[in-house]
Amino acid sequence: MGDKANAHPGAAGRATAADHPASVRNVVLVGHSGSGKTTLVEALALTAGAVNRAGRVEDGGTVSDYDEIEHRQQRSVQLSLVPVEWGGYKINILDTPGYADFVGELRAGLRAADAALFVVSASDGVDGSTRMVWEECAAVGMPRAIVVTHLESARADFDDMTRICAEAFGADDPDAVLPLYLPLHGAAGPDGHAPVTGLTGLLSQKLFDYSSGERKESEPSPDQLPAIEEARNRLIEGIIAESEDETLMDRYLGGEEIDLKTLVEDLERAVARGTFFPVLAAAPAADGAKQGLGTVELLELVTGGFPTPLEREAPGVTTVDGRPRELKLCDPDGPLVAEVVKTASDPYVGRVSLVRVFSGTLRPDATVHVSGHGLADRGHEDHDVDERIGALSAPFGKQQRVLSHCIAGDLACVAKLSRAETGDTLSAKDDPLLMEPWEMPDPLLPLAIQAHSKADEDKLSQGLGRLVAEDPTMRLEQNQDTHQVVLWCLGEAHADVALERLRNRYGVQVDVVPHRVSLRETFAGRSAGRGRHVKQSGGHGQFAICAIEVEPLPGGSGIEFVDKVVGGAVPRQFIPSVEKGVRAQAAKGVAAGHPLIDIRITLLDGKAHSVDSSDAAFQTAGALALREAAADAQIHLLEPVAEVTVLVGDDYVGSVMSDLSGRRGRVVGTEQTAGGRTLVRAEVPEIEIGRYAVDLRSLSHGTARFDRRYARHEPMPPQIAERVREQTRDTA
Repeated sequence: MGDKANAHPGAAGRATAADHPASVRNVVLVGHSGSGKTTLVEALALTAGAVNRAGRVEDGGTVSDYDEIEHRQQRSVQLSLVPVEWGGYKINILDTPGYADFVGELRAGLRAADAALFVVSASDGVDGSTRMVWEECAAVGMPRAIVVTHLESARADFDDMTRICAEAFGADDPDAVLPLYLPLHGAAGPDGHAPVTGLTGLLSQKLFDYSSGERKESEPSPDQLPAIEEARNRLIEGIIAESEDETLMDRYLGGEEIDLKTLVEDLERAVARGTFFPVLAAAPAADGAKQGLGTVELLELVTGGFPTPLEREAPGVTTVDGRPRELKLCDPDGPLVAEVVKTASDPYVGRVSLVRVFSGTLRPDATVHVSGHGLADRGHEDHDVDERIGALSAPFGKQQRVLSHCIAGDLACVAKLSRAETGDTLSAKDDPLLMEPWEMPDPLLPLAIQAHSKADEDKLSQGLGRLVAEDPTMRLEQNQDTHQVVLWCLGEAHADVALERLRNRYGVQVDVVPHRVSLRETFAGRSAGRGRHVKQSGGHGQFAICAIEVEPLPGGSGIEFVDKVVGGAVPRQFIPSVEKGVRAQAAKGVAAGHPLIDIRITLLDGKAHSVDSSDAAFQTAGALALREAAADAQIHLLEPVAEVTVLVGDDYVGSVMSDLSGRRGRVVGTEQTAGGRTLVRAEVPEIEIGRYAVDLRSLSHGTARFDRRYARHEPMPPQIAERVREQTRDTA
């Protein structure tokens, strides 16, 4: 692995349909924004022969070309697939965005992959969000390796970066995070910086020189051997510590020379099991070069050390009615079970679904069952439909290369699945199945929008439907209280991409408006009111009089209506009419136009007319009585309060708690958790945390995350309530 003498790329470096799961490798690239993931993907594609020396594909674009938004923003905003071939293996490289707003795309990439390459910049180090993703991978036992980029930086120090990675990723066992190669430096320039021109293989003790643009192997000089030997011994000890052969360490300590073949095989097994995490170095190819530094070693690591799809346990599968279903592991001849990990819209082809096949074989023009459940809270209705799929293809820049089939363990793009959404399961129409969904982050930044014009209003619903079908990390809300359309996003960049896609992809112009929370009203004390609705205008008149008493109830009580009329002052048939009237008025509000809650309304007395009284008249009288009672009472404006839990590094706990207090929050407790983090629990008015998703990221340097859920409504402080009432009057 990386020290193998002869490894050759595929004939053309282009991915075709795989014929067996053992020949497939699915690897996802993870790292913070700017760490060099996309550049590394293009370097790997060049080395594998998938692109020409200029890094271009046949249509003139790069292998990673996908979305115009990415070109404008100069960063990845979505998951992309780059399939290549190397040494007889098909490698599906999944490039993920590094920016925190697009963590949903990262989670999709982790679902589709069987191993992860963590890309860290030698000039920037390891950030908190990358550590959190590492912990997610560790929790599910995903094999990982680390790639150090930006070695050309004047501040780059590979040895120091290896130490940082061991501290960040090897908390349980630092000796499980070790380099397989050491950088080989050329002559120092005028600034004293010596560029990295090659690598030294620690196991083989060979030099791999990339300075000519192609990898060339040579022997180290005698003066280089001591430094190599020291690092090599530590690497061997780390490999043997993870070996399944318990006698190997005793033999090594006893002075026995362990042969290279045994060490490489043990290394590959440890990497595939997710117990050893090699550190490698990589750099893009120079102009005209055939290979980027370290790319051959990376491709050999992926093909030799990362697991095949046969070694991955598939997510849980049930029938559509919830009964568990056992499947043979990654069987191309088994029942069809595939999952949509990404959905995109192509202006010419329509909806294109990126699919990972976990069982069976997917073929063009087949009719499949499309099943999506469990995302109703995000604007996705449960659906079970049969659809005929179009062509199967593999992306290659802006092109789609046609595939004849897609077996278990492989990935492919499927055209013309009009109902399929991200996270949906594809299965045989006569054996419909459903895969357990992957965990998706909860969108916590509200974006209230409205159509810019009448023409946009007609297209808005369809555009929003397509948007949330593509990205399940967005949640669409039609708020019945505020009458706003709210698109919940993960952050400002996520919201910007959503607006740009609505505008450019779906032709819908929208305006962003201030987001409003759902306020309520209630009586502060007991009050009485009399409703008199008496009119005479020829023919039957209108006559209804009722007297009520209103008193506050504890929070969460709703509206209680009590009938205490005696002597038939209000005929029995009209008492429900009074209740209907007061409830209708309560729904409209009595002070600032917000629904009235947590009160008891008691009907005490009234008058009726044998001819002119009616249901409508008593409804009106009831509403008038409630309004009169409100006019003589103090009305509290109630605001929603959320239970907020913040998981934050210990270094930022004080800042987070201080910030929550500044938002009128009450910290109700803290709890120490693993990894040097603290869970802070607080109750905070929702009006104060509209932008908390953005502010918390800034406050914690991207290392904290939070959850929120509605707790109750509470009286708003008088000065804030008065300001809200003034705003209501100004917009009325």
